[in-house]
Amino acid sequence: MGRPAMESSSEEELEDDFPGHEWITPQSSIRAAYQSQTEKGIRKTCSELLELKDAIENLCGNMQSKYHAFLRISEEVVEAEQELIELQKHVSAQGMLVQDLMSGVCRELEMWQKYSKEEHAVEKDFQSELNEILSVDTQDPKVIFLDEIDILLAEHKLEKALLALETEEKKYMVTDDSGKELDAEISAYKTALLKRKSILEDQLVRYSEQPSLSITELRKSLSGLLRIGKGPVAHQVLLKTYGSRLHRDVEAFLPTCSVYTETYSATLSQLVFSAISKVLKESSTLFGDNPTNMNRIIQWSEYEIEAFAHLVKEKSPLPESVSAIRSACICIQTTLAHCSCLESHGLKFSKLLMLLLRPHIEEVLELNFRRVRREIIDSARTDDILLLAPQEGSPPSDSVAPKMMLTNSGKKFMSVINDLLDHVTPMTIVHFGGTILSNFLQLFDRYVETLIKVLPGPSEDDNVVESKEPVELKAESDAQQLALIGTAYTIADELLPAAVSKFFYMQTKKKETSGTSEGLGPGSIYSTEYKEWKRHLQHSLDKLRDHFCRQYVLSFIYLEGKSRLDARMYLEGGDDLFWDSDPLPSLPFQALFGRLQQLASVAGDVLLGKEKIQKVLLSRLTETVVMWLSNEQEFWDVFEDESIQLQPSGLQQLILDMHFLVEIAVCGRYPHRPVQQLVSVIITRAIAAFSAREVDPQSALPEDEWFLETAKTAINKLMLGTSGSESDLEAPIAPHDDRISEDSDSISCLSSIGSEDSFASANNDDLENPVYFTDPDS
Repeated sequence: MGRPAMESSSEEELEDDFPGHEWITPQSSIRAAYQSQTEKGIRKTCSELLELKDAIENLCGNMQSKYHAFLRISEEVVEAEQELIELQKHVSAQGMLVQDLMSGVCRELEMWQKYSKEEHAVEKDFQSELNEILSVDTQDPKVIFLDEIDILLAEHKLEKALLALETEEKKYMVTDDSGKELDAEISAYKTALLKRKSILEDQLVRYSEQPSLSITELRKSLSGLLRIGKGPVAHQVLLKTYGSRLHRDVEAFLPTCSVYTETYSATLSQLVFSAISKVLKESSTLFGDNPTNMNRIIQWSEYEIEAFAHLVKEKSPLPESVSAIRSACICIQTTLAHCSCLESHGLKFSKLLMLLLRPHIEEVLELNFRRVRREIIDSARTDDILLLAPQEGSPPSDSVAPKMMLTNSGKKFMSVINDLLDHVTPMTIVHFGGTILSNFLQLFDRYVETLIKVLPGPSEDDNVVESKEPVELKAESDAQQLALIGTAYTIADELLPAAVSKFFYMQTKKKETSGTSEGLGPGSIYSTEYKEWKRHLQHSLDKLRDHFCRQYVLSFIYLEGKSRLDARMYLEGGDDLFWDSDPLPSLPFQALFGRLQQLASVAGDVLLGKEKIQKVLLSRLTETVVMWLSNEQEFWDVFEDESIQLQPSGLQQLILDMHFLVEIAVCGRYPHRPVQQLVSVIITRAIAAFSAREVDPQSALPEDEWFLETAKTAINKLMLGTSGSESDLEAPIAPHDDRISEDSDSISCLSSIGSEDSFASANNDDLENPVYFTDPDS
């Protein structure tokens, strides 16, 4: 019976009767799945999560800016308090000056009145009196000292002026024990000294800000400000001076960034954090451990780090280039190393630095992986499989077989992976290891999807690879298809895990030392577990394996739109098989055995040394045939047609064919329990169908041991070539879907077939613990 004839009704009945064994997915189910509203809901949820992420990032940014504003306000409050204290001193000095002036005027008036009453007193000569006054003034030590200070300040002899002022202040800038104010003369002298101290302060500040000033001279200048009681001013000058020097160094280096595209960020990092370290050291030496000064240093350092992050983004090479990812990794490594050194001194800038640099690093990683993804897809869909293409009709030679485990596309895949890993630094792994590993999984997914397009037949999801990516070559021969599968298996099972082993080693090491992922971000190495990562790789391999098995089995079953496994072959009248001297399986199953034997021979050459993958593929192929029989409603409709007479020999032949499939798996030395379970279901269903048509199973069927022995004997005869089989004919394939996990148990064939004759050779050790694409624990 033709398959298209009853497609619609068969699909509906298949969905109702056997919802748990979806191997050949009806077209109606596919349309319903794609018309589901689940995708819209997922997209809406993803959109809301992205909005929530943006809101959280904005909130963090606002908190950071408010924290900076709070620090600035605190600093301004401290400075305002200092200014108020100095203003109070100035007002007090001015008040004393006014009081002294009033006292002097009163004394002058009293003296004038006294002299006016003494008319007969002898008057001194005016010129003599003036000379006497001048002589007294010139001999006043205070006036002489002020003149000397003015001369020193005019000549910018700051050190001498400072020493003189310090000495003079010790003599006169005191109060008596009773706390009374000093007399008018001392008050005026104090005011004069304060004025000259202010002049000295201005000169010290201007001197400190000179670009050519050496570090030693700068320290002397700042010490001078401290000695005259201007500590806050001195610290501000320190920060300003080092900031100016840093900006000059950065401006001088910027023109060379286009030359040193990979290491420019490391040089900028060295300049910035070296300046911060020097400021911290100088501040500690000159000013000691002062919380206010430390706050100023933190505020100044954060400003310089923000400027540094801006320069890193501005001077970065093209984000999708290899130089960009190399530069980004070097930047993370060097800057975090510098931050680690500063943490021992109480300065923690790692979180701020990652907050500023993370968007840039993630952009570079994303664009580089997009570029690599395009290269891998182009390589896979244009792969000429030169290493895999033997001459038609002849197996590959022994000299070529060892080279066939990686096709050109597989070599390209590992080449780009290793090229990326060569640029990744340890700190990049710690902070972005999870993101990089996730991108590797996406790369492998796209690689597998492209291989599915290269294999004959439609993919499980025709939208997996966009139509804009045409496949130029198809893997038509069994050798080519097996080589592609072997390449994907080798990458996922051996090469890729080995390439990223340092990621998980570092993850384990970090957990043993620190044990926490606090402050590392969502894309850190802590975000990915090896078991889950490896399971994702295996899931991608399962997709490739299942597609190969579907198209291979369906190409065998369907010939010019008709099924070779037609149930009508069990309706032909015949003798009881129990009395037949040479009972054999049906011709289609004999042909299937020959087809699997041929494939096993090719796999033994192409997948040389990969016995495990050979067993997995052949086991899955046998299981796929049984799944098709179980789910193909057209097959079972024949037995339910009341117009057709069923014979006991038909039931015997069907059960013998099923036992024959089990023996194929057993003698092939690959896991047979899934096949055995499915065969049991088919036998039970067949017995029920024949019983409903008045065929007594008790009288018609021999013992189970007879079927087992007959199937083993048939295997031996077919292996020895005593029975012919149908030729293998290719036909268009149809997409189906299944999800059967292989059982881990396997037993050796009980017949006399040697390992050299089996179509999936394997060591006894492999039989005890077989390895499959799918993790048995999942």
